[in-house]
This record gives sequence, C-alpha cells and structure tokens, in this order.
Amino acid sequence: MKAAVIMGSASDEAKVEKGIAILKEYGVDVEVRALSAHRAHRALSEFVEECNNNGTDVILTAAGMAAALPGVVASMTVLPVIGIPIKGASLDGMDALLSIVQMPSGIPVATVAIDGAKNAAWLALEIMAIKYPKLSEKLKNNRQAMEKACLDTNNEISEKYK
Repeated sequence: MKAAVIMGSASDEAKVEKGIAILKEYGVDVEVRALSAHRAHRALSEFVEECNNNGTDVILTAAGMAAALPGVVASMTVLPVIGIPIKGASLDGMDALLSIVQMPSGIPVATVAIDGAKNAAWLALEIMAIKYPKLSEKLKNNRQAMEKACLDTNNEISEKYK
C-alpha cells in the first residue's frame, strides 16, 4: 500500500501531518513532498511520473490560495487524486476550495473540507481498501469502534438525565 502526499509549500506541513499519521498508522508507505505547481513544476512532474510507475495507489495534494496543485497533479495521472484545500490568510480557504472543486470534466479531483487532511487520509484508505482486503477489514473494525464510542457516550448522557 502506497500513497503520496504533495503539499504546495512547507507552510502546509502542519495541516497535513495528522493525515500522514493516519496513513502510517494503517501501514501505508507514504512519500511526502513539498512541490509548488508554480515554482517547481519540473520536479513536480518528475515526482508524479514516479508515482505513476512505482505502485502508488493514491495521491493526496494540499494547497492554499489559487490551489493549482491538485488539478495539475490530476492532469498528469489517472491515479486517484485527493485535494486538501488549505486555509489562507485572506479568504479562509474558500479560494482554495473553489479552485480544487471546479475542475474541468475528465480531470477529477476528490476534494475534502478546508484543512481536512484527516478525512483525506480516511478517503485514501477507503480507495486503497478496494485493492487490499486486509485494509478493508481494519477500516470496518474502526467504524465499529467509532459506533461503540458514540453509543457509549449516548448512554452516559441518557443516564445523566434520568
């Protein structure tokens, strides 16, 4: 199981760390890069080409402001690409969100919430679970644990007000 995480700049690292941790917790080999679609397009192209040929299953991309990175990456691969819009200084991440979701037909980018690296990781795991049955089983067990925790909390609250 292999995923790539590409952030548009090093300043995005704090926003994607929790997602990387989730992927690693599930045994995914993660390659991480900070490559701007605007400032390092040749290196970005080379890395995406590596992903196309080295068994990478999914690519997570994090970018703020104009957020061209996810779309540029998606244009260079048929691997699933997940875009993570990063909150910027002036428009609270709405600029990045709209840039990522408004892709032209035929070049899709799955998009999660602003600063949603954790959900991007969960989505990547679900995509990989199609190919890896053991991963699917782990995810099902995790969902059952979440349900149990929710019901336990519900019972505590219900008991408190009886």
